[in-house]
Amino acid sequence: MLSLRERQRQFVAAVVAGCAAPGEASGASAWDGPVAVYCRNVYGNYRKALATTFPVARQLVGAAFFNAAADAYVRAHPSTRGDVNRYGDDLARFLGAYEPARALAYLPDVARLEWAIDQAAIAADAPPFDLAALAALPEKAHAGLRFVLHPSAQLIESHYPILHIWQVNQTDFKGPAEVDLREGGDSLLIVRGECGVDIERLNPGEAVLLGGFAAGETLALAADLATEAEPAFDLPAALRRHVANHVLAAFVAPESAIEERPR
Repeated sequence: MLSLRERQRQFVAAVVAGCAAPGEASGASAWDGPVAVYCRNVYGNYRKALATTFPVARQLVGAAFFNAAADAYVRAHPSTRGDVNRYGDDLARFLGAYEPARALAYLPDVARLEWAIDQAAIAADAPPFDLAALAALPEKAHAGLRFVLHPSAQLIESHYPILHIWQVNQTDFKGPAEVDLREGGDSLLIVRGECGVDIERLNPGEAVLLGGFAAGETLALAADLATEAEPAFDLPAALRRHVANHVLAAFVAPESAIEERPR
């Protein structure tokens, strides 16, 4: 005999995967039958949650297109969480393979930006950067330092001007609404600041440096790569700025340096 939990899982699977989404062809009218009310509620709730997280993507394609994509996404990627407001981490990748969106090559990256904004807003806090501990390290340990980004920090690279696309689709935007996709790509930092989530364009050196830190690279290697990307890159200035702006939350010193630290 199936347990209550197993029956619940089977019911949810039937609702999400077995119901025809509104507007789809099926053997009967869409959402007829005993689970019709659940189908409407499930798809409706997911649509609302995704529209809240991805308002610009929805505005770019229109409500009908977005709802159809959302329904297809729900069937392809059923939620594994009870909170639909945390749902949508795979939408950008899904849109990249979604045939009706093939002509909108920038759309997945816009969705990536919106997901990063959403996640930055709800990410955990971090204690202040320990400048005293950093100053106490011997200079020879600096090359082996690994810096840790703030939990809210997100890095996005795109071949398209996604920040401009996002900006012109804000309700308070003033100015020409046209975006030329030939403007070039963006290297963006999304991080939660004192007044909310900030979006910043990064120069090549900073983008490579922070990307190296996010990947766990040492300061020496990340700095070398940043200088290759931007020969005039100013490492000390970049470190000071990103510590002051709480982008860098902590550091991990080599074990040898920790052992040598004065006690």
